[in-house]
Amino acid sequence: MHRVVVLALEGVIPFELGIPARIFGSALSPDGQPLYEVIACTLDGRPVNTDAGFAIAVEHDAKALATADTLVIPPSNALGVIRDEGRLPKSLARALELTRPDTRIVSICTASYVLAAAGLLDGRSATTHWKEAEHFQQTFPQVKVDQGVLFVDSGAILTSAGAAAGVDLCLHLVRGDHGSAVANQVARSCVVPPWRDGGQAQYIEQPVPEPSSATTAATRAWALDRLHQPLPLSELAAHARMSIRTFTRRFRAEVGMTPGHWLTTQRLDLARRLLETSDLSIDHVAQRAGFGSANSLRQHLRAAIGISPAAYRRTFHT
Repeated sequence: MHRVVVLALEGVIPFELGIPARIFGSALSPDGQPLYEVIACTLDGRPVNTDAGFAIAVEHDAKALATADTLVIPPSNALGVIRDEGRLPKSLARALELTRPDTRIVSICTASYVLAAAGLLDGRSATTHWKEAEHFQQTFPQVKVDQGVLFVDSGAILTSAGAAAGVDLCLHLVRGDHGSAVANQVARSCVVPPWRDGGQAQYIEQPVPEPSSATTAATRAWALDRLHQPLPLSELAAHARMSIRTFTRRFRAEVGMTPGHWLTTQRLDLARRLLETSDLSIDHVAQRAGFGSANSLRQHLRAAIGISPAAYRRTFHT
């Protein structure tokens, strides 16, 4: 069974600490068997204080890191020298050295500081909470910081943005490990969306529009029912009863990406669901998802996740 080890540092934030157990612990096989084993540890096996006025006790110390298939590090409000000087305390550095070379390592929110200080993000793209993005980039200039996304998957190393983006990232991992059907079931069990439109940019502080201002929500819902059709920007703006310029500006403010990028993302999500759950040919999947041709779908899917539709179906078809 795939083992997920969650490392609780001093000052850990309880909400993020609980995300891996809640998401991975809810993932079940068709016959109801757990797909993951989730355990928590501290560096020395002793209780650690949280930032919420109580301590937590665990059953494992840092030796558990050597058994991890996936290591998840939640954020802490006591990062101290890691945040200020960009280096790890010796005890934490020694603990991370226990992880196997094939261990998948995940940070939630500002725990990205730990991965960066360990050198794990050198030359990689990564994200962190948008409030810390500028300081993070200054502290670790060798990391390619993307503050506009909810998470970054660079293979063996993954980082998420603030707080609840850890839910998005853990669902993404379940989806990659076991397919959308399992991930969707986990999302329903936890009463969270299987995925969220847009990125972290939509949560960055910005002027709040007047309540009477028009939004693009109705047009997004309308477009989702017509992904198989051409949906030019002019048609989307007309449906929203806005000029193209106004529609584009409001769409980006609300969703965190351009209308074109959002449409491509929705079409890829639909294509992936069809590849997983139907026996439609690749050509028909491409047409149903609005890509027009199998070649177009192939190019977009390779750009997004690095594999072809046929390879994706072989891996995730249920």
